[in-house]
Amino acid sequence: MSHGLVIGKFYPPHAGHLALVRAALARCDRVTVQVLGSSQESLTPELRASWLRAELPGAHVVAGLDDAPVDYASPEAWDAHVAVILGLLDAPVDVVLTSDSYGAELAQRLDATWLQVDPGRRATPVSGSAVRADPARYWWALPSGVRAWFVRRVVVLGAESTGTTTLAEDLTAHFGLPTVAEFGREWSEVRPGGLAAPWHTAEFDLVAREQARREDDAATASPVPLLVCDTDVLATTVWHERYVGRPSPSVVALAAQRVPDLYLLTGDEIPFVQDGMRDGEHLRHTMQDRFRDALTAQPAPWVELRGSRAERRERAIALVDPLLAVPRPLAEPLEQRHGDPERVSRLRDSVA
Repeated sequence: MSHGLVIGKFYPPHAGHLALVRAALARCDRVTVQVLGSSQESLTPELRASWLRAELPGAHVVAGLDDAPVDYASPEAWDAHVAVILGLLDAPVDVVLTSDSYGAELAQRLDATWLQVDPGRRATPVSGSAVRADPARYWWALPSGVRAWFVRRVVVLGAESTGTTTLAEDLTAHFGLPTVAEFGREWSEVRPGGLAAPWHTAEFDLVAREQARREDDAATASPVPLLVCDTDVLATTVWHERYVGRPSPSVVALAAQRVPDLYLLTGDEIPFVQDGMRDGEHLRHTMQDRFRDALTAQPAPWVELRGSRAERRERAIALVDPLLAVPRPLAEPLEQRHGDPERVSRLRDSVA
């Protein structure tokens, strides 16, 4: 078979979709995958397509908007969908591969052969609706990019010597998460000129980008839809002001693109501990006020935690638990009508 076609919403992509496309790649010289999303859905078709391209480099993945009603018994709906499909094709197809029985009708309309793969999804028991309802249950079935999207992100930040790393490590251990360490501290240890040399905006750009990269990498590897980070790009904007004396437009812009689900601000009521790297004891309370201002100005919820290590940990867990329990929401796709293949067949026969 020369050219195979796989279509779907891929809302979101999962192991069943990947198995279907890989079956097509094994049978066809060329495979086109069409991601057909509606405008009411939360994930753009192009974003879903990018996730598939990362997992399936051998396939030609394209994305399109398809807002036609999903009604398998409506010739008008079929005409509208096929028009979108044909508009995305750059060459005729020989075979249509689907798990569901609508593939028979689609193949006929495209003058192609229909090949059904894993009917009833017995080999890969997962569906988009099941993933949307409970992504944690189907975590095993999600590509890394989809996992990263579903991960709820919690950031611990605060002024020097307020226990941010301690709390982040306690939460990471409690929930069994990968560590997202503070790159800024590592850079401080190796930067040219040491701690005494003047700081430059380019350094904070480096710190911000590397911190974001570490966070994103950890999100793809997390065993559950949760991540706890020791600082983030927003904190980098505050430290840039501290050491350079003014905001950094580039770091501020990056922080605006990376709003987490929750900020935990560690309190400054505990004693200051000098570890050889800290230089801001005289500014600690002023910096804490600056963190409060920065958090108030951004859209994510935030809570300041004070008290003993155990008290902070207990309250933080109580704040984070609901995030892990409630999946990141996705809008429902267009309603599907007359999806039962036997009913569709009866309707078609009655029309004939």
